[in-house]
Amino acid sequence: MTDGGVAADGPAQALRMLAGRTEWTLKAILVGERIDTRGLGAATGATTTPVTLQPPDGGLVFVFRYGVVALVGLDAVAERRLLESLHGRVVAPEVSPATEEVKIVLGGAAADAAATTEAIVLPDATMEHLQIVASALSKSVVLAHQENAVAAALDRIEPFVFQLRDRGGVVTKGAALLRQVGHVLSAMQRMTVRVEAEDKPDLLWDHPQLERLYARLADEYEIVERSRALGRKFTLINESVTSLLQVVDTRHALRLEWAIILLIAFEILLSLYGLFVQGAH
Repeated sequence: MTDGGVAADGPAQALRMLAGRTEWTLKAILVGERIDTRGLGAATGATTTPVTLQPPDGGLVFVFRYGVVALVGLDAVAERRLLESLHGRVVAPEVSPATEEVKIVLGGAAADAAATTEAIVLPDATMEHLQIVASALSKSVVLAHQENAVAAALDRIEPFVFQLRDRGGVVTKGAALLRQVGHVLSAMQRMTVRVEAEDKPDLLWDHPQLERLYARLADEYEIVERSRALGRKFTLINESVTSLLQVVDTRHALRLEWAIILLIAFEILLSLYGLFVQGAH
C-alpha cells in the first residue's frame, strides 16, 4: 500500500478489473505542474514512467511525473479518493484541473488498432496498450492546458502590441504595463515545458510493435503539430514581452535624463542667482 491506500500491484493483478469487459473509459487529469513519483511504485519496484497503480476500489491508474494522472475504470468516488491520496505529491496543484476522456473498445485479436478522439479500438487490453493510450491522452491534456494559457497571455499583451504598431509607443502607464508583463511572465514560468510532447514514450524501446498504435494516436490528437504551434507562440510572446520591457526601460531612461537636465538647470539658476546677488552688492 502507498499514499492513502493506493496499492502499487503487479500488472497481472491490476488487469483483473478488465476481465469480462470490452469497453472502458480512460480519463486524463492535469492535477498540477509536477507529481513526485519517488517511492510511489516501491511495492513492486515500478520506477518507470508512467507509474502504474491499482486503487483498493478497483480500476487502474497511470501517474506521469509531468502532472497528469490517467484513470481507467474509476467511478467518481474512487477518483476523488485517488486524487486526495496523491495530493501531497502534487507540486503547484491546478485550481481547475484540465481533463480529457476517451472510450477504449476491445476489438479482439483479429482487430487492427484504430483511433479517433471519441474511441480507440485495441486488439488486446494489455498493460502496454493501455500505457500507450494513457501517454498520448496525457500529452494531449497538457497541450490543451498550455494552449489556453498561451491564448490568455496573448490576450493580455495584444493591446500593447497594437499600441506599439499604431502609435509607435505605449500609452499605458508604466506600473500598469509592468503588471500585465508580470502576469504574462508568471504564466510562462508556470508553463515551463513539463513534457516533451514530440518525444515517443520510453515503453516503445521495449515494445516496438506498438509504434504504429502510438503513431496513430499522436496523429489523431495532433501532438506534434500542436507542440510546434505552441513553440511558435512562445517565441512570439517572448519577443513581444522583450519589446514591452524595452519600452519601460526607455521611459525610465527618459525620465532619468529629464531629471538630470532639470538638476543641471537648477544648479545653473542657482549660480546665476549667486552672481546676480554678488553683482548687486
